[in-house]
Amino acid sequence: MAATHHIEPTLENIRWGGFDANFAPVRTVDPGDLVILECVSGAADVMPGKDSGLAIPPRLAAIHAANPPRFGPHILTGPVAVKGAEPGDCLRVDIERIDLGCDWGFCGFRPLLGTLPEDFPYKRVLHIPVDREAMTCQVPVGPGITLPLSPFFGVMGVAGPEEWGTISTKEPRAHGGNLDNKELCAGATLFLPVFVPGAQFSAGDGHGVQGDGEVCINALEICLTGHFRLGLEKGGGARDPILKYPRAETPTHYISMGMHEDLDVAMKTALREMIAFIVGRANVTAADAYQLCSLAVDFHVTQTVNGEKGVHGLLKKGLFF
Repeated sequence: MAATHHIEPTLENIRWGGFDANFAPVRTVDPGDLVILECVSGAADVMPGKDSGLAIPPRLAAIHAANPPRFGPHILTGPVAVKGAEPGDCLRVDIERIDLGCDWGFCGFRPLLGTLPEDFPYKRVLHIPVDREAMTCQVPVGPGITLPLSPFFGVMGVAGPEEWGTISTKEPRAHGGNLDNKELCAGATLFLPVFVPGAQFSAGDGHGVQGDGEVCINALEICLTGHFRLGLEKGGGARDPILKYPRAETPTHYISMGMHEDLDVAMKTALREMIAFIVGRANVTAADAYQLCSLAVDFHVTQTVNGEKGVHGLLKKGLFF
């Protein structure tokens, strides 16, 4: 029978800004277990002031006070090892539920970062109240703008190969990481290639809502709790070759992904991944799939602000298979 594991963002259970094959797992679980990860977001310099009426979660305040080592920008809960996971396997992450962990979030930009640093060479942070019952946020610009929430985790990933050493959470890579893909909300499934024994899954960088591109560098950054069912597909699964890049599935679409500092290369990778996906499931050639992608697949710019830019392709379910 599958077990449930609840992991809180204590100092022992978080890593600030890094993935590393040599990080010790905070928990080891069986394939099929449900892992509930409480995740917190934000460094001390973007927290609301005491007169704001917005409370900093105690777990986040404790992390700030302890000032643990930082390898990159995001606070991750994990890693979690999955028994039996080996290099060449595929980790299946079913995102069953996402809960808000705070009554506010923030969105900011700062010098040298974002898509238009030359136009906005200064720092600005908005603290944005959240209505949990209505699942909306009130953006304090102009008369105030209300946006519906669609929470997801900006960072979900496994440890990369041991030779990568410690890598920052800033740049997404083949291991996943800072994907910033708003399609990966509750009900979606993320497929990640496994590079090390146990896979070593971590998550963080909660987003309450985001537009494709995430152009200023932040979404609505917020504390979230994710309910992840961690499954294992040996050798990439019955219908797939060994997975090279993250792939995803929602109730309505299949999703391919590509990441590279050159947006053109990211696009080509996402396209090649979608071509391979279609060829693996339909009785068509690569040339057939290439043309089908031009006719029926939507390619979106995922984000342009993480060093490695992202593109994802969306294939509607039921069109070809």
